[in-house]
Amino acid sequence: MPSARFLPVCLAIVVSGLNIEAQTPPGRQANANGRGNGTASEQPAIAFSAVHIDEPCIAMTFDDGPSATLTPRLLDLLAARHIKATFFVIGENVAEHPEIVARAAREGHEIGNHSWSHPNFAKLSDDAVRRQILRTDEAITAATGKHPTLLRPPYGAITARQKRWIHDQLGYQIILWDVDPYDWKNPGPATVRERILRETRPGSIVLSHDIHAGTIEAMPSTFNALEAKGFKFVTVSELIRMATPPKARPAPASQSGAVLPGAGSISPAPSATPAPASPSG
Repeated sequence: MPSARFLPVCLAIVVSGLNIEAQTPPGRQANANGRGNGTASEQPAIAFSAVHIDEPCIAMTFDDGPSATLTPRLLDLLAARHIKATFFVIGENVAEHPEIVARAAREGHEIGNHSWSHPNFAKLSDDAVRRQILRTDEAITAATGKHPTLLRPPYGAITARQKRWIHDQLGYQIILWDVDPYDWKNPGPATVRERILRETRPGSIVLSHDIHAGTIEAMPSTFNALEAKGFKFVTVSELIRMATPPKARPAPASQSGAVLPGAGSISPAPSATPAPASPSG
């Protein structure tokens, strides 16, 4: 039987655990799909800029919409080519055009959270970030009937600590990118296409914006050229599920046959390497 002097400590631990559980938003679990358990080395990546993959699959992503005129045009293009994409939407725009987001979800596209008003998360308090995310979550859920599970921070600006608590407390995976055509600078459809074609690799997460006319104009020829190169289009969540461990590099040997120092190490997976903060996103 435990000594009476230990009872206050035990009660404090129980109360603390209840408080943590109470802070978890409705419809969310603190550790989605069991993530967050085990040692740091056992935890899967929670942020992705690309995915190591053995198949020629890529994820096309479109930020900052929905646009009342341009997003429906893009949805028409995607439907004609049977392509699925991921849309990282702004909460304010979702509230204004929920029917467009509902259409995108209904046609098999993935809807991700891109904040309510596109602020720089790295410059906000935790409470302000939480409000940005949860308010947008509510708007997306109202439009689609489904909670989003992917978050793209505006500008790609987010701290390591924010990634961890957003994942652990709100259940989001953080999605960045490895291909950026800088279409927000309006370089012209041909330039947008060429930049995407030049940088895209199997496992790439391609960033674009469905609020710029030049981007929409670039997409038909971009899709055609990517398909001609053998790429297949999937949503971000599908891409992550297809991830495979990177293969070990062959161990170089000296002329005597001895393995050189440092040889045989496994290169880090691209999925764990975040893209740098950018005016894009």
